[in-house]
Amino acid sequence: MQLPPCITLFERGWLSSNNILLRGNKGCALVDSGYATHATQTLGLLTAALQGQPLDVLINTHLHSDHCGGNAALQAHYPGLQTWIPPGHARFVSPWDPEALSYLPTGQICPPFGYTATLQPNTEMALGDQLWQIHAAPGHDPHSVILFEPQSGLLISADALWENGFGVVFPELDGADAFAEVAQTLDVIEALAPRIVIPGHGAPFSDVTEALARARRRLDSFERAPQKHIRYAAKVLLKFKLLEVQSVPVAALMQWAQSTQLLQQIYKSSAAPEQNFQDWVLTLLDELVCSGAASRDQQTVSNDNSA
Repeated sequence: MQLPPCITLFERGWLSSNNILLRGNKGCALVDSGYATHATQTLGLLTAALQGQPLDVLINTHLHSDHCGGNAALQAHYPGLQTWIPPGHARFVSPWDPEALSYLPTGQICPPFGYTATLQPNTEMALGDQLWQIHAAPGHDPHSVILFEPQSGLLISADALWENGFGVVFPELDGADAFAEVAQTLDVIEALAPRIVIPGHGAPFSDVTEALARARRRLDSFERAPQKHIRYAAKVLLKFKLLEVQSVPVAALMQWAQSTQLLQQIYKSSAAPEQNFQDWVLTLLDELVCSGAASRDQQTVSNDNSA
């Protein structure tokens, strides 16, 4: 799909979020910086695209590790880089609190970074040569924002809307009633009537009506069976780790799972009483293998992208 010439999309897959470069006479901005282990690749893609121009502004739609893990590397490379983040978690960025920011509970990596200012919903911000609206998009993350440029009808939707669904509703795992917030965010997107959506993961798409319908069907299935969403979230955490390491001994993966607070929390809230933690994790891995998302033998588990 053709995007406006001032926009360059680095479509990154699923370990790293997409990076969106917005260029203009008034400066260059990047939306989201990917995962920490991809920081060198992110910097290489960016410097090649900028061809000597500086990066002036870094925007984070939310502070999950796959969207801001490259922040520290970009800040080190571009002195004076302005970094704008959603307001809700700013107090945990300075001073740095990896527990509150979810990195310790999820067993994920995010080097500490600083920020310049916060993104205020219901305001506008100049990025490149366009004026972008900032909208709150709670659900997947309570403090996430989406960015909308009304002249082109372009929406940067982060993990609030993908072509086939949306991100794990993490507040639900902590007992919050966040499915209603997902529905409200989908309503906000529908009201904006974007012509093109650049999601946090996956290719841009223009059939927004059908994407919203798919997302609402998925949401309805989770609301009808919350345990389905909880189990899905557990498999997402395991798949994310496999995306990070690609291949890992079963024993090492089990050790990581044992030390991952969120997986332990999900297990205690959802597993059958007679099933121990290790057997529960192995069952989840078997489901990933059956779906084509992983492969394993007795010694090793590997990522598989055939799903």
